[in-house]
Amino acid sequence: MSRRRTAALGAAGVVVVGGAGLAAAGLGGGDGPSARHGALPPATAAVERTTLVETQKVDGTLGYGSSRTVSAQGRGTLTWLAGEGAVVTRGRTVYKVDNEPVPLLYGKLPLYRTLSDGTKGADVLQFEQNLAALGYTGFTVDKTYSSATADAVKRWQDDLGVDETGKVAPGSVVIASGRIRVADHKAQVGDKLGGPVLTCTGTTRVVGVDLDVQYQRLARKGAKVEIVLPDDRTAQGTITSVGKVAEQGHGDDPATIHLTIAVTGRQSLGGYDKAPVSVNLIAGRHPGVLAVPVAALLAQGDGGYAVQVVQNGAVRTVPVETGVFAGGKVEVSGSGLAEGMKVGVPS
Repeated sequence: MSRRRTAALGAAGVVVVGGAGLAAAGLGGGDGPSARHGALPPATAAVERTTLVETQKVDGTLGYGSSRTVSAQGRGTLTWLAGEGAVVTRGRTVYKVDNEPVPLLYGKLPLYRTLSDGTKGADVLQFEQNLAALGYTGFTVDKTYSSATADAVKRWQDDLGVDETGKVAPGSVVIASGRIRVADHKAQVGDKLGGPVLTCTGTTRVVGVDLDVQYQRLARKGAKVEIVLPDDRTAQGTITSVGKVAEQGHGDDPATIHLTIAVTGRQSLGGYDKAPVSVNLIAGRHPGVLAVPVAALLAQGDGGYAVQVVQNGAVRTVPVETGVFAGGKVEVSGSGLAEGMKVGVPS
């Protein structure tokens, strides 16, 4: 069963904590807005005009994103593999077959046919772009594999230590969209070719979230989110992709869509990989409201709330209507309540 906590609005959690905190602190009570002198609250806080942001907490995983499988083609014996966790860049060896390197090239098209003098197409352009990026020259980077391209390929093959054929055959390179990180080995040195060799991912850590579809409206590409790490430190993130097709849940699990979140300040992530994290999605913004700390609320006998306003050494109890709870604060409104006033709070 997939790991998934029940997500709840931050507001709902604060209501429970707030009410319990009031009773424990002994601040409940008060019969009306009358002013009185005497014992003052142990501390005060200002009534602020601010923007309160509701958040929806969901579960995510911090890692290197989805993986892909690299399979070896042709015949031969696997004689070397880049280590798990290793980062491989363009031109570097991903694995070796019969002790001959199979390097990484960048692109979207797989090497599905042999490239040789006279071959034309987008795959030729992709290959020639890689060859030029590796520092080999003397040919025109275009969609035609010319004799000049073949000569450059022979120089490249000589540097690799493989047969100088001037041709590039399927299975002689690995194609990926950019540099890769080796995730897991699927074969071992000494195995014969004919199946998966390894899995790889991108090299940048991201957060993946399988989001309950009921919260899909909160997931917008480009939206900012807060990420809570396993050690309770926080990092900021941006939603970079939102799945378009829902994955059906199993049993009691809900249908989900997948979110990918880029993390700001990745140097603060430490060595976390495949680590559980919490993600706070923005559920609503409430600008320009009066707000006080939740702990300032006094539970009244009728089920309502009040605050203690402290002015000129006197205390008066002011009934308030509460609005949204967020970030340890609560929206309040009431007659005689204004920005900048001081209200009592526990010490």
